[in-house]
Amino acid sequence: MEIADDIQYDVIGFGALNLDKLYTVDSIACHDEESAILKEEYSPGGSAANTIIGLAKLNLTTSYIGKIANDKEGEILEYNLVKHNVYLNNLIYADEGVSGQALGFVDEDGERALYIQTGVNEDIDLHEINLIELSRGKILHYTSLFGKSFKTQKALIKLLPDSLKLSFDPGLIYAKLGVDELKVILDRTDILLINENELFVLFEEYYRKRDNIAEDEELSFRDLALKIRDDGIETVVVKRSSKGAYGINKDDDEVKVPIFEVEPVDTTAAGDSFNAGFLYSYVKGFDLEKSITIGNWVASKSVSAIGTSNLPNKKELDIFLQEYCGD
Repeated sequence: MEIADDIQYDVIGFGALNLDKLYTVDSIACHDEESAILKEEYSPGGSAANTIIGLAKLNLTTSYIGKIANDKEGEILEYNLVKHNVYLNNLIYADEGVSGQALGFVDEDGERALYIQTGVNEDIDLHEINLIELSRGKILHYTSLFGKSFKTQKALIKLLPDSLKLSFDPGLIYAKLGVDELKVILDRTDILLINENELFVLFEEYYRKRDNIAEDEELSFRDLALKIRDDGIETVVVKRSSKGAYGINKDDDEVKVPIFEVEPVDTTAAGDSFNAGFLYSYVKGFDLEKSITIGNWVASKSVSAIGTSNLPNKKELDIFLQEYCGD
């Protein structure tokens, strides 16, 4: 889709736009090692962008706050949004610079290593964001950015309308910054979507110090999730890789949902794909267990192919819901 007036959005993404250049290798090379490239493929990416594409394929109305340059990579990224019916009302065009790129190396077991060229992703200014457009959204989904753009995400928080839910997937980049650096975002977050490793990186030491918990006293992922929920985030979902996902919300709904077993090809966008399934379900008003189940299913479809090429469409989801959930 192009630009249209007075659109009511289900979800607006705010994060990096990268062209993922994915290389399948026989092994991930470490220091002084070599590895053969078996296959290469280019795919538009960025964490929030992957989630928004997944939501658009499920027929939600979406848009995206991101920045591209006037280059070949930017053209591909813009076309990918258009192709998937993501509204461009919030896309920002840079007069100079380069569009973001991510070089990904994926071995035959689906493990990965990533190298990022941030480009104009790190140069989004607050004045470039249309607050009227944001007021038309149900959910704003944040993921990590760099430089000025991170400061812009924080500055934007105080301008968001109360009606707009904030979904936040910090990723490891933001998790390493710590709670104090992210506090303004966390205090406004309604839905936290975080993997287990990032959960401990971001929150364990913070809660040990705040609550005077000894180092030899074990803290589980559930302990941390409960503390986060009790501190005001309405829904906390912990993505636990092969162990499935855990969720708890303000209504004391608490669930653990196993994964759907598949042969992994590329785990790069698994978490982003889960987010798409979960946020779709949240918009539709599904309960916590069903929402996480759909998130796990969408993720299982994604990891079965390179990049986001196997994200399911609405028809496939409807079939799944009929067969698995009896809808």
